[in-house]
Amino acid sequence: MNILLLHLPIYNYKTKIFVMALALYGIMSLYLGMSVALGPMPRISWEHKEVHLVHFQEPEISNYSTLLLDEDRDILYVGAREVIFALNSFNIVEKKEEVFWKVTEDKKTKCAEKGKSKQTECLNYVRVLQYLNDTLLYVCGTNAFQPICDHLNLATFKLMGRNEDGKGRCPFDPAQSYTSAMVDGDLYSATSYNFLGSEPIISRNSLQNPLRTEYAIPWLNEPNFIFADVIRADPESPDEDDDKVYFFFTEVSVEYEFLNKLMIPRIARVCKGDQGGHRTLQKKWTTYLKARLFCSVPEKNLFFNIVNDIFILKTSNLKEPVIYGVFTPQLNNVGLSAVCAYNISTVEDVFAKGKYMQSTTVEQSHTKWLRYNGEIPKPRPGACINKEAKAENFKSTLNLPDKTLQFVKDHPLMDDSVTPIGDRPRLIKRDVKYTQIVVDQVRALNGTLYDVMFIGTDQGALHKAISYENGMHIMEEIQLFPNFDSIQTLLLSSKKGKQYLYAGSNTGVVQSPVAFCEKYSTCVDCVLARDPYCGWNPHKSLCSDIFKESENNRDWIQNISGDASSCSDKVREHSLQHTLGHGSTAELKCSKKSNLAQVVWKFKDDVLKVESPKYRLLEKALLIFNLSEGDSGVYQCLSEEKVKNQKFSQVLAKHVLELKKIQHTTLSPKQPIPQTEGNREASKMASFPTEGLAVHIPTVVPVTTTRIETNPLVPMLMSTASSLERSKSLPEVPEKTMFLKSNDSSLLMFLFLFFFVLFSSLFVYNCYKGYLPDQCLKFRSAMLLGKKKPKADFSDCEQSVKETLVEPGSLMTQSGEHPKPAHDTGYETEADYGNGHIQHDEDHSQSFKDVKDKPFDVKCELKFADSDAEAD
Repeated sequence: MNILLLHLPIYNYKTKIFVMALALYGIMSLYLGMSVALGPMPRISWEHKEVHLVHFQEPEISNYSTLLLDEDRDILYVGAREVIFALNSFNIVEKKEEVFWKVTEDKKTKCAEKGKSKQTECLNYVRVLQYLNDTLLYVCGTNAFQPICDHLNLATFKLMGRNEDGKGRCPFDPAQSYTSAMVDGDLYSATSYNFLGSEPIISRNSLQNPLRTEYAIPWLNEPNFIFADVIRADPESPDEDDDKVYFFFTEVSVEYEFLNKLMIPRIARVCKGDQGGHRTLQKKWTTYLKARLFCSVPEKNLFFNIVNDIFILKTSNLKEPVIYGVFTPQLNNVGLSAVCAYNISTVEDVFAKGKYMQSTTVEQSHTKWLRYNGEIPKPRPGACINKEAKAENFKSTLNLPDKTLQFVKDHPLMDDSVTPIGDRPRLIKRDVKYTQIVVDQVRALNGTLYDVMFIGTDQGALHKAISYENGMHIMEEIQLFPNFDSIQTLLLSSKKGKQYLYAGSNTGVVQSPVAFCEKYSTCVDCVLARDPYCGWNPHKSLCSDIFKESENNRDWIQNISGDASSCSDKVREHSLQHTLGHGSTAELKCSKKSNLAQVVWKFKDDVLKVESPKYRLLEKALLIFNLSEGDSGVYQCLSEEKVKNQKFSQVLAKHVLELKKIQHTTLSPKQPIPQTEGNREASKMASFPTEGLAVHIPTVVPVTTTRIETNPLVPMLMSTASSLERSKSLPEVPEKTMFLKSNDSSLLMFLFLFFFVLFSSLFVYNCYKGYLPDQCLKFRSAMLLGKKKPKADFSDCEQSVKETLVEPGSLMTQSGEHPKPAHDTGYETEADYGNGHIQHDEDHSQSFKDVKDKPFDVKCELKFADSDAEAD
């Protein structure tokens, strides 16, 4: 178990659920991996090559992670490593402008001296691209761990060279987290304030009134910044509220203490009109508050406590903005991801009406965060200056009393959590990690508004999902990057009819349309896609983007629930003809595109039982083995997709299978055989060997098989000159095939004899040389028996290395006779003499004496020779 609970103050039911889920998650992770559903499967999976995508990539340029879209100029700005591009937003291959922003060699050297990589880290990574006004962009880069900011002139597309200090606006390290938002000319940013990345900061960079967070753990505790955006106050609101800037991040928990660090997703808020305190919190936020984002499935003890990205949907059709976030568990050993949605009113209720938390000392050493139940100062700590505050003569945060400011300084954390819409995630998906999200609101043909989510993964894929009738449907999965690069940035244009999605990664940028309506070739397929962008045009028999056509032509077929019963068009069926021989195997190809459909095969209008051993159903084909006459007929491949207990079928392929027919005619044995030219040719046709040859004959020729009385005088198999002349009427056989038919037997026989002779020769030679043991050596000894042994010329050397000296006379037997020499077996195995030479008595006595007198003065000269060679 990876998480151990040490101290656990529990004060309410929600907190109890939260902590129990976290404590049990380590134990339940294996169970969850087996029990949690995979989530909705994408109906269509488009490979990278199947759809039209536009790529932008420059040689030796990487890290295309900062994107900014200018829809007035139709330009996409891309911030990469040491360069900024201006691309045509309708076709990003068209590069309009570029400006390089490189680091000097001196800064690279100093950066490398601090232990950073000169080739990678000590470069300038563009991290901030924000509109300053209509003619200038505010840009910042890491600049070899010395962050710098500048202004980019859009008219000339050149940097103005202001070189402002980027500390607190841009990260030092390109791997550090950061986010920023430009609000009315002021840059609101969240990043690290020092080289080591140990001082996180949320700041407003303003010439008139810069503000920042306190450097204290209760304010920020090792955060990982994700997203920032502004939500404007309703101008018609009677409260006269202020605009608010929201920051999203994941940080280490301070309210729950575990053995390991427990990560918590947060939402923080500051007011645009904040000017800091007069004495307390000078140049610091007085409206900074943060709360926990709650995204879980309590009944399954499933918690998603890492937020990866946030998108705030703000449209005129919505009563209030909706926050969409993608989450993963901290212990993500089962590969889970979730999407949760929050109403902004829920967030505001937590900050405006929720309880605060306070730190207390427990057991004299542990600091705990508990719910604060004491008196709350007025005006309410952390609140914006609204109509109520102004009525009490607090027109600015500079006028707030120190009691209120000190309270918010010590109590920046709210006790209540921000709960999602419906108290559960919109989408849970297993075996995928979501990294980015953008959301578009689409009005379907029936007038209903749908939120379409585009979710990027760490494998370069994009999921397009829609929520309807309390359900979730993933329409498509598109592989944007062929090399499976993680999607680092997602942008969505807002021009209906010319909408595009832009994805940035480490290797490039991809432009994709929001829908691939033209890929659906039938009305049923178009409706089953349940894509609010697409509708079936019955006049053109096409599935098209409904926003690319005029408003008048809206008698199209579209049903987001997937009911395709209104489709009445007839699909043109194209039949594929197959003519095969008896006993062969047929492969009938058919592939479905919908992952939610099942393939059904019909044979002669009856459902084919593919469970039979005669059939084998592959992913994209049907195999039929051992074809016979009964297998001829029409095979149909259908795709059946079930929607709300209704099945909708589509014919994907139609195959007509025929078998070659061979006519057999048998004559009676006593029936005379007319020697006509046709019969001679048929007889010669039957005499060809066909077994094992793959000869394709385009037409079927009837072969007449005759039975003939035994008669040696009938030259049925002789080839004469006249028969060769008549053979021109036979079916044409390729020349190469004829060569194989006439010469393959002779060639094989020659090769067999050649290798047999070669093997025999090698065997005899090795046997003669004594390289083969056992039976071969016995045969060799028998063949060489009686031959005179060669006199060894290294007896002195053999004698000198014996372990014991042989005494004179030891070679005599009891009868006084010399021992008979043993048969030569090819090995020198004699017990007394290594060379197999039997000496006479006098010779042996003399040699023994010489050896005994000079046992170590032996002159040895070894010569290698065949032991079986005859002595001279």
